[in-house]
This record gives sequence, structure tokens and C-alpha cells, in this order.
Amino acid sequence: MSSKVCVVAAGGTGGHMFPAEALARELAQRGWRVVLATDQRGEQYAAQFPAEEKLYLDTATGSGPVDLLKAGVAIARGVVQARKAFKRLDAAVVVGFGGYPSAPALVAAITAGKPTLIHEQNAVLGRTNRLLAPYVGRVASSFPTLKRAPASLKAEVVGSPVRAEIRALFDRAYEAPEADGPIQVLVTGGSQGARILSETTPRALAALPEPLRARLRVQQQSRPETLEAARQIYLEAGIQAEVAPFFRDMAARLSQAHLVVGRAGASTCAELAVAALPSVLIPLKIATDDHQTLNARALTDVGAAAVIPEDEVTVESLTAAIQPLLADPARLAAMSAAAKSVAIPDAAKRLADLVEAAV
Repeated sequence: MSSKVCVVAAGGTGGHMFPAEALARELAQRGWRVVLATDQRGEQYAAQFPAEEKLYLDTATGSGPVDLLKAGVAIARGVVQARKAFKRLDAAVVVGFGGYPSAPALVAAITAGKPTLIHEQNAVLGRTNRLLAPYVGRVASSFPTLKRAPASLKAEVVGSPVRAEIRALFDRAYEAPEADGPIQVLVTGGSQGARILSETTPRALAALPEPLRARLRVQQQSRPETLEAARQIYLEAGIQAEVAPFFRDMAARLSQAHLVVGRAGASTCAELAVAALPSVLIPLKIATDDHQTLNARALTDVGAAAVIPEDEVTVESLTAAIQPLLADPARLAAMSAAAKSVAIPDAAKRLADLVEAAV
């Protein structure tokens, strides 16, 4: 059993924190001590994070000259804080998951000569990871294709670590809807820009032919301000629906779903593959470097998902994408098999192996 300390540095969004949490749990099972380095935004995700200590480091970002200068000063403070903490903890390795909050911890580790590793969740190397990739020991990626990476960069494909309860779904068999039986549709939001899903999806499902509508069992994440409108649309369309701002038991809901409608964040795409679920994806238009469209290709290239660009999403286009899938159980089953074929269920184990090899 090891008692080495691994510092996991992750930004304050679920896309960065969930894979970091999966790695932390894998390392803890191997006897490692885990410390989380994040910023104040990460606090909302840190309550259940399996770390013996949490470092909230100063950091910032900006676009204009003044904001960038302020960000530089804040990151410098964060680096000093991290250097002191690493010396006290005798940190053996620092793993960064991208996002500007990971920068102070990684810069501190690089300048202190400690082993370092970064994991890129998206199919495009993010800005922070792009800046630091030439200086870290190893780079791991979720997808076989990694855009915006230096030509000399040799990234090791490990997949995107998913939470244990999601990983467990890989071992179950997908069951397509039975003829005339209920059809379970799960609509997920995403932390940004979910209005189009909240507002358009209920109308699109309500526009389906009545025989299909009668079979629908919808579970939808919705922005708080659109909850009642969505519920009313489903009620008037005769669709059984549960609408809520957030689902805490996502693994259980994924296990029941026949089709998922949602964004194409890296964690979402990884979870859909591991859970072997057909999907209709609407990549976030404002995602940096259009990385969500590239993330979705891992699923669309094998026929596991349908993608609608955000600018082309209307009630009619979404209904047209969903209807032929719900009406064809054999096609849903084929999409499920395709999703499973590109899954990397042991991503957390693969990444943990890299961490141990880096020390």
C-alpha cells in the first residue's frame, strides 16, 4: 500500500470535476492520499470529493489587457500558495484536468520539478492544457483525436473517467422498447446554454404522433424558469413527464433510458458510451473551438448518435430527428451497440496507471 500524495487540480465545472473525482476514487482504492486543488467555484462540486484536504488556490482569467494582468497576479499568488502546500504535503505528483483553476497547481509543480500529468477531457486541447502541455511529464486524452495539440505532442488515449455508478452500467444489457410498451426518454441539460433544450424539447416531443406520445415516459432536466411551461406542454400533450432542475440519481435514470437528448460535453459523451445509450445531441454553440461537435463525433462516426447543430434546432427539426428513432426499436438497439463499441469503461484505471508510472 502506498501513502504517497497525489494532488488533483481541477476547475470548478462538472466537466472537469467528475473525471477528477473518478481518478481520486481509483487512487484512494490503491492506497494513495489525494488532495484536491481547485478554486472557489469548485467548492460546489467538492462536498463529496474523496480528498483528505482541499486547497482553494487564487486564480482568475480574463480577456482584456487589464483583466489579463489581474489574472496573472492572482495566478502568481495561487502558485505561491500551491508551492507552500506541496512542500508541507510532500506531494509526489500533480494531475491537472484543465480549466484555468488548474493552472496554479500545475505551474507550481512544474517549477518545483515534481512529476506532472494533464488529462484533456475534450476532443480539442483546452487553452490551459495547451499552454502547459509542453512542460508536463505526460498528457492523457479522452478521445483518439485531439485537435489544437502541438504536432510533437504524444497524448496517450485513456478515455474519460466516469463515476463508479456510471461505470456499472457498462455491464448491463440495453433493452429496446417493446412493441406498444413504454418508451423512456431522458433529457439532460448541461451547466451552460440549456435553454434551447428546456424550451424546445417538450414542444418537439408534443409534436410526435399520438400513438408514440401515449407511450412516452419523459424525465427532463429544465432551467427553473421553464419548469412550469415544460410541465404544461407535456400535460396538454398527454405525455407522462417528470421535470426538475437537477437529477441526483443520474445513473439510475440512465439505466432506464431508451434515448437521451442532451448536450455533447466530454463527460456526457463518455457516459453515453459506457451506458450504451442512443442519443440525439445538440452541441453547445459557444463551446471553445466548437469542441462539443468534435466530442460528438466519437458517437456519430459509429452511428450511436444523431447531431443537430444549435443553429438548426427547431421544434420541427428536433421532432424529425427523434421520431424515426423512437419508432424503430431495432435501430435503437443498433445505436446502443455502436455506443458500447467506443466506450472505455476502465478509463479511471488507465489514468491511475499513468499517474503511478509518472512517479
